[in-house]
Amino acid sequence: MNVHELLTRRSLAACTAFAGVAAAVLVGHGGLHTVVGCGIANDATPSLTAKDWVTNADHAVVATPVREQDTNRRDFKTGPVQYRTDRTVTLRRDSVLWSSDSPKRALGENFDMTAAGWNVYRSGTRTKRTAAEAPRLEPGHTYLLALRWTDAGWTVLGEGAAVPFDDHTVGQGEWCGRDLSKEDVAMAELFSRSDDHSLEKTLNGQDEAAVTRELKRAVDA
Repeated sequence: MNVHELLTRRSLAACTAFAGVAAAVLVGHGGLHTVVGCGIANDATPSLTAKDWVTNADHAVVATPVREQDTNRRDFKTGPVQYRTDRTVTLRRDSVLWSSDSPKRALGENFDMTAAGWNVYRSGTRTKRTAAEAPRLEPGHTYLLALRWTDAGWTVLGEGAAVPFDDHTVGQGEWCGRDLSKEDVAMAELFSRSDDHSLEKTLNGQDEAAVTRELKRAVDA
């Protein structure tokens, strides 16, 4: 991620914190850097725009997490954190908005992804592992995802390829472990760069048909 993109995401985080929607969120570091919501973003491939999605992804889908299971537990002998986990999240494929002409793998009705998990403290407190620039992928919420198949399974392209989509509305839903409305995101985007053409910003507040049109426009461009 370049410096301008990083500043944009930090502006978004700062603005939502000011609005009171990101207060008290604990940012987890040291996670799986290729997994959405886990650690510091370091995209291996561009992921922000519709063109990025249709160039680099296998599928663009609407999906809803339906199950989660703690995985990859790491225990610590010292410090306040007793152990840390990831989560294996099973998502239901609600609809496919676009697929590559030659995807690496077909996408089933349900599929698994690794996502940020939990910090469990010696006191017994259990806190979400989150990152300021990404959703956690939580059951009860819906997302737009640009997916690619890797040796480790399904993952998103990067931080721009997992977009809150509750009520089939771009920018509405879970983000960094908190529930945001499209108005919250719109307020934050006022502080982003004028040349930010991310799919999330371009289509904020719009529906599934708008996403499909934007992806088709990117294919035809």
